[in-house]
Amino acid sequence: MTATHTQPYEQRARRRRRGGPVRDVVALVLLPLPVLVAMAPQSFAGGGTRRWFGRGEGQRAEAQAAKDAAATAFYELDTAQRDLRISIETITAVDNSPAARRAAQEYEELGRRIDEVSLGYITAVDSHDLDRDEVDGAAMSRARADLVRAKDELDRVKGELDRFAQGLGPLLQGAETQLARLAPAVERARQALLGASNALDGVRAQGLTADDLAARLAGLAPELTKLNEGAGQHGVQETIRRADEVLRKAEEIRAEAARLPERAAEIDKRLVSLRTRAQAITTRAEKVDPILSELRRRYSAACWQDLQQVPEQAAQSVRQAEVKLREAQQARDEQRWADATSRLGTVRALLDGTDAAVSAAGDRLQRLDAVSFDRQKEVERTRFAIRDAQRLAMAGRHTPDPRHAGPLDDAVARLERAVAGLEGRHPDWWHFLTETEAVRETAARVVQEIREARGTAGG
Repeated sequence: MTATHTQPYEQRARRRRRGGPVRDVVALVLLPLPVLVAMAPQSFAGGGTRRWFGRGEGQRAEAQAAKDAAATAFYELDTAQRDLRISIETITAVDNSPAARRAAQEYEELGRRIDEVSLGYITAVDSHDLDRDEVDGAAMSRARADLVRAKDELDRVKGELDRFAQGLGPLLQGAETQLARLAPAVERARQALLGASNALDGVRAQGLTADDLAARLAGLAPELTKLNEGAGQHGVQETIRRADEVLRKAEEIRAEAARLPERAAEIDKRLVSLRTRAQAITTRAEKVDPILSELRRRYSAACWQDLQQVPEQAAQSVRQAEVKLREAQQARDEQRWADATSRLGTVRALLDGTDAAVSAAGDRLQRLDAVSFDRQKEVERTRFAIRDAQRLAMAGRHTPDPRHAGPLDDAVARLERAVAGLEGRHPDWWHFLTETEAVRETAARVVQEIREARGTAGG
């Protein structure tokens, strides 16, 4: 609906006013004085001419006022509808939720009611020419009534429109927020892509190819094309989502490119370190056989049987580690950073296991020598752990909690059996050590349970 529908009626009104009372007055002034005097009584008596003043002119003025008021109401409704159309278009461009679709449908229904009352207004204006001289008072009254009715209808629908517009507040605010994010989001995505490209150029200048990063960056080209096509083609929400995704991926590429020189240096350092460690373990593994010989000579088979395969396993593990080291070196030379890192992780795991096995042989001999020389020290160490747990279990109690007393009693009996097992010519010292260690672990577990229970009760 636009105001252009009323223009022909207003133009006709202006033309009629230009040929109305003003022209009559000018004509009278130009008449000879005797004629003018003779016409005066007839003019004021209403003999065939319109009266200038009185009831007829008052009705005309009231009708004109009603027409002006209706025109104002029409203009205000048209302006409100234009503003509301912009709001609805903003919402539907961003929001596809049920609430947004319902608002668009209600706006269409309001538009049909606006068209109906606008047609009523235009019909009322078109039906009554208030500038015609021969219009009588009754016609003026009908014109006024029609125009007042048209204005009331325009005002009623304008009220509906205003209430509807107020209800759109949350939807409109959300849509405007989305639109406000659109341009900055797209610009951030473009700048992130530029930053990633510049970072790749920087690492290439240092002799690093970064082919995988370059491929990932090239994969973002179609997304950039869609961003450049704009929200008009792909929608506001989808464009913002795409911009955020491009930003995230481009930032990841830029960050990885920035870390690439440091990553290459770290891999070089790890290659050197692991080679050195492999050589050191090889040297230490050569000493396992003499240690095993000493264990066989001085202790029963139960004390060393599980270590028999250590030399062979150590040599095999070191060989595997050296193969993986060569593969890691090749991956680093080809700048396959992920492969190089993976191979180095395998090398480290192999060397850790081998190191522990080689160390176990020397540690076993040392511990067996110590306990065979002075078993009492190991016994007292274990009894102290049991007594400490027993004191804690009895703290603040007359009798210990069975949940704690049972394991501690079993630990005492287990220690006594371990000590008794040392009788004979070739005691199993390794079994004794593993038993005492297990008893201390039991005591430590009971202590931890007591402290946790009391901590919970205190909290």
